[in-house]
Amino acid sequence: MRKNLKTYQRLSSLPFGRQLFTFIVCRMAPYFSSIRPQIRELKPGYAEVTIKKRRKVTNHINTVHAIAMCNMAELAGGMMTDVSVPTKSRWLPVGMTVEYLKKATTDLTAVATGEEIEWKTGGDKIVPVEVTDTEGNLVFRAEITMNVRLA
Repeated sequence: MRKNLKTYQRLSSLPFGRQLFTFIVCRMAPYFSSIRPQIRELKPGYAEVTIKKRRKVTNHINTVHAIAMCNMAELAGGMMTDVSVPTKSRWLPVGMTVEYLKKATTDLTAVATGEEIEWKTGGDKIVPVEVTDTEGNLVFRAEITMNVRLA
């Protein structure tokens, strides 16, 4: 089992454990802290990340900035990839294609799914991430190319 998954499982059952896990992740990759994410769920093939709509992540028209959504998509996709690949594998995001589907005017949830991805082989894997608003409307979609190298 991957280190991040072990840590998440251990902390998530504690009060404020998910917040502590998210804090640890943001210490390892500080740019993610700019959106103040919360990792809500993490397991092989699935990750869920939320952000609050607040002034620091909005643009001039008071919607959540496109790059804030890219940031949360990369966090969700990266964490899901990390806990899905074989133990000694390495991975790296090498590309991202995004679609902005609707104005993001509320708090957001990003979900990365990878149950259909063959994680036991190396090479480029396309990780889908969908971002929805508080009403469940799809506002953003990303496909992140993760290069997986097996040990």
